[in-house]
Amino acid sequence: MNVIVLSAVWGVVMMFSGLFIADKSKAKVVAAIGLIVLLVGNYFDLHHQSFTLSDFNGLLHVDSFGLIFTSIALVSTLLYLLLTGSEMEKVGNHIFEYWALIFFVLCGVALVAVYNNFLMLFLGIEIISIPLYILTGADKRNLKSNEGSLKYFLMGSFSTGIMLMGIAFIYGARGTFALEMPPITTTHLPVMIAIGLTFLAIALSFKVSAAPFHFWTPDVYDGAPTVFTSFMATVVKAAGFIAFVRLFEVSFGGMTDYWQFTIALIIVTTLVVGNITAVFQQSIKRMLAYSSIAQAGFMLFAVYAVNALAKEGILLYAAAYCLATIGIFAVLVKMKDYTFEGFNGLAKQQPLVAFLTTIFLLSLAGIPLTAGFLAKYYMVASAMKSGTYIWLLLIAMLSAAVSVYYYFRVIQAMYFKQGDAAASDITPTFKVVLAITAGLIILLGIFPNSLLLDWFHLF
Repeated sequence: MNVIVLSAVWGVVMMFSGLFIADKSKAKVVAAIGLIVLLVGNYFDLHHQSFTLSDFNGLLHVDSFGLIFTSIALVSTLLYLLLTGSEMEKVGNHIFEYWALIFFVLCGVALVAVYNNFLMLFLGIEIISIPLYILTGADKRNLKSNEGSLKYFLMGSFSTGIMLMGIAFIYGARGTFALEMPPITTTHLPVMIAIGLTFLAIALSFKVSAAPFHFWTPDVYDGAPTVFTSFMATVVKAAGFIAFVRLFEVSFGGMTDYWQFTIALIIVTTLVVGNITAVFQQSIKRMLAYSSIAQAGFMLFAVYAVNALAKEGILLYAAAYCLATIGIFAVLVKMKDYTFEGFNGLAKQQPLVAFLTTIFLLSLAGIPLTAGFLAKYYMVASAMKSGTYIWLLLIAMLSAAVSVYYYFRVIQAMYFKQGDAAASDITPTFKVVLAITAGLIILLGIFPNSLLLDWFHLF
């Protein structure tokens, strides 16, 4: 797969570029060129023209599902660069190294999108996680950043151990790391496979911050530099769900009776904990951290249902969630005050930015004519198609209604409260890219098939 190789190579290029380019602002240009190269490589992959000319001995299964998600991740990263790339210079002097780590993360993202072996799953997750431990603690002068990095490293290492234990149990029962399993029913389910499945579900639930394995998320997201929190909460989280869906579709698709009720309980816990806790936050950054947990609850419907509609829906949800969250974080990083009061009167100071921020918030809340609405619809529809646990859908609808409250608090602050919202470095270019991001959300909300879902069947 082209992107796996190219992203690793470009990560090395970014590292050595820092030795020869004195102007740190040029890092954004080199990174943009790299992302364009990755997009071109992914385009050739979509048309079955791989540079590597290898099937990796069956370790990878390159299909339209994985390649289209990789496209979403790369486009989202490019928009992330254009919106917040210049903010990295405020974090520290190692701007080239930061981008090198992000390209290594993208290598892991591409790997978990097409893995066909438990060892590849482990390698992909670790390639994603290890650079993030470093990026979380990049602001060495900030004790919250140091604390968040340490917590993330310790909790991440613990969850990795659980994942390895699960893989070991499954290998002990089957004697192979291959992802595909022979048909197994719950009446003849080997104990070691049941334990391995449980451990894998726990480990991946941690990686996607699903409750009750979410406890690291608020502190890590709040402590990490905001510019890196944006990337962690979007592309990285979406990649975790793609890995989750592929695992449960390929390996455990014949054991839905065993794991579906467990996933349903995780969904309910995630939706309730994420939404209820977000209501009481006074910092918008922490509110977005808890809302990302609630969004994870909706994305888990793709794991719960594991049908064709769920696979289409998770692609749309990944695109909608990444675009909206990158947009709102891009605005947040420009603000001097991250509290709700810090947004008071933003509509008078920056009317266009306030309007575009409103679109992002409406999409996250799932309001019609935005991509977020159809994304939630696809998730719920895929669960209804499975025909079990209808009570789960009712809880999801009530949770979505609760989320409207805390998203609209930001809109209320911008338009209906008096204040002098302080924002800096809002350039015309920033506004143009922000408008493009918001426009993509509206277009996906009106024409999801022509812009995204038809790709799923085309390639």
